[in-house]
Amino acid sequence: MPPFIDQFMTKGRTTTATLAALILSATLLGCSPQTDTAAPQPRPVRTTTVEQREAGVPITLTGRIEAEDEVALAFRISGRVLENDRKLGDRLEPGQVVARLESQNERNALRAAQANLVASQGQLTQARNHFERQDTLLKQGWTTRANHDQAKQALQTAESQVDAAEAQMKTAYDLVGFTELKADAPGVVTTVGPGAGEVVQAGQMIVRVARRDGRDAVFDVPAQVIRTAPSDPRITVSLTDDPKITTTGRVREIAQQADPVTRTFAVKVGLNNPPPEMRLGATVTGRMEIDSVPVIDIPASALTKFNSQPAVWIVDQANRTVSIRNVDVLRYDPARVAVSGGLTTGEIVVTAGVQALHPGQKVRLLGSEP
Repeated sequence: MPPFIDQFMTKGRTTTATLAALILSATLLGCSPQTDTAAPQPRPVRTTTVEQREAGVPITLTGRIEAEDEVALAFRISGRVLENDRKLGDRLEPGQVVARLESQNERNALRAAQANLVASQGQLTQARNHFERQDTLLKQGWTTRANHDQAKQALQTAESQVDAAEAQMKTAYDLVGFTELKADAPGVVTTVGPGAGEVVQAGQMIVRVARRDGRDAVFDVPAQVIRTAPSDPRITVSLTDDPKITTTGRVREIAQQADPVTRTFAVKVGLNNPPPEMRLGATVTGRMEIDSVPVIDIPASALTKFNSQPAVWIVDQANRTVSIRNVDVLRYDPARVAVSGGLTTGEIVVTAGVQALHPGQKVRLLGSEP
């Protein structure tokens, strides 16, 4: 082959290889991924503006009217009820008979005790006369010291028997008196127990009596309300069916143990001059202001946790970024949270989307909640 032809073919192969390399580089460059350098979009959130509330939040509970001093009257012995015709609302005076038991057995025991006392008194008279004779004879020297001592011992025994017989008679007399149930103080019947013909045991309730005119409004209060209430709150109480009839009172007693079913505590509010319409058992409504100082109120959805403490997300109004801050919670319920520290008036708090935020993240405000 001529030399010039060989050089031409060598140059052609070189040009072809170079062209193929350029095409391959362009292809690989077109297939390589491009780096996304776009900035992340601000996260949309809902917010609310912090406002300080000056007035306290009223707590309203439903309760009932009960007697301030109520007692259950019962017989001190067992027996069959002869009479118990008391009705709800009956007024009782001190010493008035409330109910009676059949008393045949107790009266028979009283008669036996009386007869035993009479016999003991007769024996005492005989022993006393015998001792006096022996004492006279001893002084005159007509009897022995042994007979005198025996007469003296018989006299002492007779005196003891009389004392025992008198005690038995008093016991029998008391048992007869126990067959009558009497009121020990003025009051009103609130509950009536077993009636005539029923057999009752000692201590079984026969009637329940409100012994004084004092009235309590009794409410079943959750533990959270008790913890946040003032030390001596003023309670406004009104009839549920007629709110115009109202009075006021103070907490008189708080139960030491919660109800095992409702897990609430019975709170007794002593009423000041309760109107006559607030009868025993009436349903009433109690109202109490639990906040005596201004507080900040926010939606419950704004609350989250940071460092194992309650916290909220705060929006920086200048650059629209968020930061987390711990707060002091005074009171909370499923809808609202009362904050006593950590927030100031005018700050913007995130109320929706708090679980997906991180410090310094930019946000876009969708709107504010009331």
